Amino acid sequence: MKPDLATLKRLLKTDAGADRVVPPAGFTVRLTLFTAAAMAFLAVFALALSLAAGRLADSWGEALARSSTVRISAPAEQMAAQTAAALRVLQTTPGIADARALSDDEQQALLAPWFGPDLPVADLPVPQLIDVIETDAGYDAAGLRLRLSAEVPGAVLDDHTRWRRPLIAAADRLRFLGWVSITLIALATGAMVTLAANAALAANAQVIAVLRLVGATDAYIAGAFVRRFTLRAFGGAATGAALGLVAILLMPSGGETGGFLTGLRFEGWHWIIPLLVPPMAAGVAFLSTQMAARRVLEELA
Repeated sequence: MKPDLATLKRLLKTDAGADRVVPPAGFTVRLTLFTAAAMAFLAVFALALSLAAGRLADSWGEALARSSTVRISAPAEQMAAQTAAALRVLQTTPGIADARALSDDEQQALLAPWFGPDLPVADLPVPQLIDVIETDAGYDAAGLRLRLSAEVPGAVLDDHTRWRRPLIAAADRLRFLGWVSITLIALATGAMVTLAANAALAANAQVIAVLRLVGATDAYIAGAFVRRFTLRAFGGAATGAALGLVAILLMPSGGETGGFLTGLRFEGWHWIIPLLVPPMAAGVAFLSTQMAARRVLEELA
């Protein structure tokens, strides 16, 4: 009773006699349908989590990898001169595409989340920030630090390495946890379907014995149970996946300024991936019921 092409053909072929072997109602039906629907619903969210974490890691990596900041701390009367000197150094550094000093309004907007929108930046000894955009080839950070220390004593280069690495690592871990969750969901689905199949086979021990007496083979009996439970799992998973997609669609979209949770959705061709959940659930049910039927039928022999 190993899964093969013939078994799959029997699974797809309608057999009214074989269908009557498995009870059409009972707690095993409800258990299989509910388990498949619930696990498919969770799988859709796990997929969305994993894919969103992947997009987040790529976005953070790309955005931070090509940007740097120069911070200038100097007395007020020297700030303009040191800023101009730093800009000259940056504009003549290979690998830097653009460099510009942030205005007071831009620096105030950066500090607003911590100090409020009314912070008087012009009246406070706030360092001058210069936004640096790299080319694809990048620049020599160590060499630039040496030039800045020699020509602009108050300038400090921050290439965002200490921010970029932890953020990307965290997003990668989230992506990994998403795939781990999907694996656990598949294993839990298989375990519950196996439990339901065992219960159905044990409850129909007398029916199985009569079928054997009239000449039914174990492959025929097992095929009936496999077909019924596989189709139940497919139907339940299709319902759960559809509900999961609706829930994902109803989540708010934060656009470019949205956070991670508002980005928990599918994009582009990724919308096709949740459609694979019901066939995968059916495949798990197929294998689980096959193993359960073989074991129980051997015990009843």
